[in-house]
Amino acid sequence: MDLYPAIDLRGGRVVQLTQGDFDRERVHGSDPVAVACAFADAGAPWIHTVDLDAARTGEPVNRHLIAAIAAAVDVPIQAGGGVRSVEAAAALADAGVARVVMGTAAMESPDLVAQIAARQPVALGLDVKGREVAVKGWLEGTGTDIAVALQRLADVGASAVVVTQIDVEGLMGGPDLEGLREVLRATSLDVIASGGVGTLSDLLALDDLEIDGRRLAGAIVGTAIYEGRVDVAEAVRALAGNPT
Repeated sequence: MDLYPAIDLRGGRVVQLTQGDFDRERVHGSDPVAVACAFADAGAPWIHTVDLDAARTGEPVNRHLIAAIAAAVDVPIQAGGGVRSVEAAAALADAGVARVVMGTAAMESPDLVAQIAARQPVALGLDVKGREVAVKGWLEGTGTDIAVALQRLADVGASAVVVTQIDVEGLMGGPDLEGLREVLRATSLDVIASGGVGTLSDLLALDDLEIDGRRLAGAIVGTAIYEGRVDVAEAVRALAGNPT
């Protein structure tokens, strides 16, 4: 399982939102490129970036910073937030992003995801409260169960799905292991977990998760890294040496 250190961007700064609440923002830095370089130097195999401003409004406020991150490191960049058009996805690819994450657009227009996935790598971004998928930067519920959403999106050409459990996001109280088991059962896509990791033990529990021979492809960690509870270099070594 790969570790994806997270760089969430809002107004040019590195932030984390607790449970997806824009009014519960913690600022962790003003130099996203320096943060990315530190992650790369620590051996991170991927870096996950999110333009929170774009997720909320569709305007790519922080795209230039994502481009700067991609230019500064050799690590592949996964980027989400406001990817709701062919042009937005193409602009991120041109900026050096290896894979875009599509959430709101995936729920509202699966055909658009298929169109973009035919041109460049795409991951579905399914943010859930309980089992309900949320969109527009976690602000709106869709009334759609995640298993139903995965079924609808099975054939759009995505290479992975990022599943964020909003209720545990930023709390560092542990990931939703049972919910992730259900996701592994419901899709053949690579599954990347996000939300709740607070310790190295949490990461190893995710790495040990297995359903019918399927395991998680990755885990996104943000707050625990910035709060000093998870060390990127130590986590990368531990995941590489985990016997399971």
